[in-house]
Amino acid sequence: MAPPSCSCCSAGNDSVIIPHIAAAAAPSADWTSTVPDDGRLNKTVIIHPVDSLPQLSINAKGIITLPRPQTRHPLDPLSPAEISMAVATVRASGQTPELRDGMRFMEIVLLEPDKHVVALADAYFFPPFQPSLLPKGGFVIPTKLPPRCARLLVYNRKTNETSLWIVELSQVHAVNRGGNHLGKVISSQVVPDVQPPMDAVEYAECEAAVKSYPPFIEAMKKRGIENMDLVMVDPWCAGYFSEADNPNRRLAKPIIFCKCESDCPMENGYARPVEGIFVLVDMQNMEVIQFEDRKLVPLPPVDPLRNYTHGATRGGSDRSDLKPLKIVQPEGPSFSVNGYYVEWQKWNFRIGFTPKEGLVIYSVAYADGSQGLRPVAHRLSFVEMVVPYGDPNDPHYRKNAFDAGEDGLGRNAHSLKKGCDCAGLVKYFDAHFTNFTGGVETIENCVCLHEEDHGILWKHKDWRTGLSEVRRSRRLTVSFICTVANYEYGFFWHFYQDGKMEAEVKLTGILSMGALMPGEYRKYGTMIAPGLYAPVHQHFFVARMNMAVDSKPGEALNQVVEVNVKAEEPGDHNVHNNAFYAEETLLRTEMEAMRDCDPMTARSWIVRNTRSTNRTGHLTGYKLVPGSNCLPFAHSDAKFLRRGAFLKHNLWVTAYSPDELFPGGEFPNQNPRIGDGLPTWVTQNRSLEESDIVLWYVFGVTHVPRLEDWPVMPVEHIGFMLVPHGFFNCSPAIDVAPSKCELEAKENDIKENGVLKANENVLASKL
Repeated sequence: MAPPSCSCCSAGNDSVIIPHIAAAAAPSADWTSTVPDDGRLNKTVIIHPVDSLPQLSINAKGIITLPRPQTRHPLDPLSPAEISMAVATVRASGQTPELRDGMRFMEIVLLEPDKHVVALADAYFFPPFQPSLLPKGGFVIPTKLPPRCARLLVYNRKTNETSLWIVELSQVHAVNRGGNHLGKVISSQVVPDVQPPMDAVEYAECEAAVKSYPPFIEAMKKRGIENMDLVMVDPWCAGYFSEADNPNRRLAKPIIFCKCESDCPMENGYARPVEGIFVLVDMQNMEVIQFEDRKLVPLPPVDPLRNYTHGATRGGSDRSDLKPLKIVQPEGPSFSVNGYYVEWQKWNFRIGFTPKEGLVIYSVAYADGSQGLRPVAHRLSFVEMVVPYGDPNDPHYRKNAFDAGEDGLGRNAHSLKKGCDCAGLVKYFDAHFTNFTGGVETIENCVCLHEEDHGILWKHKDWRTGLSEVRRSRRLTVSFICTVANYEYGFFWHFYQDGKMEAEVKLTGILSMGALMPGEYRKYGTMIAPGLYAPVHQHFFVARMNMAVDSKPGEALNQVVEVNVKAEEPGDHNVHNNAFYAEETLLRTEMEAMRDCDPMTARSWIVRNTRSTNRTGHLTGYKLVPGSNCLPFAHSDAKFLRRGAFLKHNLWVTAYSPDELFPGGEFPNQNPRIGDGLPTWVTQNRSLEESDIVLWYVFGVTHVPRLEDWPVMPVEHIGFMLVPHGFFNCSPAIDVAPSKCELEAKENDIKENGVLKANENVLASKL
């Protein structure tokens, strides 16, 4: 849904006009000064006589500095104070006490400003000050940035209505009775026929409602369970399978498990699934509205290998022969952080965080010598995750979680622990959210930033001289980890010294299990223990990448070409039958750009700038290199594909639109609309030949469970690379300095043997 046009997204009226000196004569002004502008055409700063306009100052380098520095960058995540102000403002706007009391705050996020506002901020308001981000020629610089705004997703429990609010934050417009500062409501609207994501408070209330429901208690007694404290109720969202799941009701269809009585502090309740019971919960009124004890399936026997805590693993003892491995950086890390702005080696970017996506990476750029900071991407994030199961039996056919849209990856993030989740010298970032009732909650140490040794970066040995050069690879990693019910997901962005970027997901956690009747076998899963099996399933992730290859904010100068490697046909051009080549195809429109991976042709895609060339005269670009991947095995008429039609292709390319953020639309929970999101947007068939490009890469793993995945699955890795392709004139990693140990080894070799002796030895060995 497009954000309304408001002062939050555009420059203010107070401004400084900066035309080129080429003008015949400067208009009358109170003060003028020539600005060198880093060797480019000089400019004259002209400040018109506006009473409220403070004078700007110009430093020795010709950089304009503001008299009242801005404290928060336009892309910084909302602070706790801003969240509180937004909540208080919306509450105060409720027309009746009933409406105010019924408000539940599902999401509060920064309303991201227009790209030109970001360019202004990075050019003149925040270090490292990059005036080159603004277009050449006359343009307007405001003396202050527009106020920050929040976007609120509010569910009213009294009326079952979902509404979206835009609140201006930077100025205090009023104070309520409680003393809370109030912002200004820019807009509000009720969104019909949708259900927002579920909240942890709702999940806890749902579990309590089910466990106190008398027919459920009786059903558990039939299965030998009288202690309801052992029962686990996982309130899965209802999905959409028929009109009964219409979003006019807020529904959950819980799945039941039962722990064993033990002294284990983390008893694995997923080892005993409870099947044969169907429960439908009205989440608005928090009551069971349908209950069926359909089939008495015995609980699986207690599995002695079910637990995973220290001392509770198989054999009752852990390994003791592993020696310590310490990561030491005696001179500190090589990165620097200013607020949410990160610099490392030649990379620069900003860190953000949202309840739905989790980690967001903004304004990715590479410092390339005399060319300065070269933009690569405007915004990178993981925007959806879908986990469909392949067992047609109840309840497993209902398992098709849209974990970002129905639950929120960011809201389920962890507080990370130094030395376990992240090692070395770590910089952490906290994440701030609203809870269900509008209070502010903070996840401390939510995002981890650290360096990692990554083996060899490059190496070559000259066999004639015996000399060699080798460099070790260092990478910068930004990550967060979340738990969604039984599974854990780690989301990582890696930045390399050779200009590569890598997106990686690490999957771990506990399998979602099923129970079998005695002697029963199902081909739709793997037997893990007597009466216990793990259904086959898939995990799909969607990365949204608003690319900006050599493009300043607001420029639309990118295009996408598909590369397929083809064998040359036998004939005059291939007399030895060995020839093959890479064939490029321009993806001209959105309908042409619905593509799938093809390992048989080594398929990849390059985002190129249509105006920027390298030393060979070819267009500069960045290439998306797929990793292992798959498509859904479910039939095209599967119910979950109504909401998840975007899973039918591995790559989608769209022209940038600020309201197109989530591939299945903003509200996948109980969504009855077929093909919402990407499949609908691309029917506009917008041109991609020279555009502001958004890549939507869908990548997945098919999980046929193994016994070795139990009781906790070892991490499985999946992801893709973004690789410079003609972006640089040579390897950007060639200037990485040798490590200290390499220099010492060379010196010792020369002292002991000398280069000549090394040559003689090598040549003798060749004879």
